[in-house]
Amino acid sequence: MTPPPRRLVLVVEDSSDCAETLLVALEALPDTEVRICLDARTVWRMIEENPARLSAVITDLHLLQSDGFELIRRVRADTRFARVPIVLISGDSDPRIPEIAFASGASAWFPKPYSPAAVRRKLEELLC
Repeated sequence: MTPPPRRLVLVVEDSSDCAETLLVALEALPDTEVRICLDARTVWRMIEENPARLSAVITDLHLLQSDGFELIRRVRADTRFARVPIVLISGDSDPRIPEIAFASGASAWFPKPYSPAAVRRKLEELLC
């Protein structure tokens, strides 16, 4: 009997330091593979390669050649991923960010600086 496929969590972050910090925090999630995507093109390739395993997306708001809102809307537009939790992280000080994030389809929002452990706890809650 083959084991069930591991859950896939994609971290979309163009800052390698921030991405690595999240990777370390999320590695504790059981039966979960965490992959880092440095840009929106990479995330779509990984999603299309693993649509059945996609379990969550954590994205920064400001990405190279894209933004987190656009990514959230695109994921939500695909009915296969309607229930996939999406966490938005932003260092932007605009007070409208949380409202726009949730209107776009985000499941949670964290301002920078954030606690990687808090992001992991929220993701665990969303994955249940």
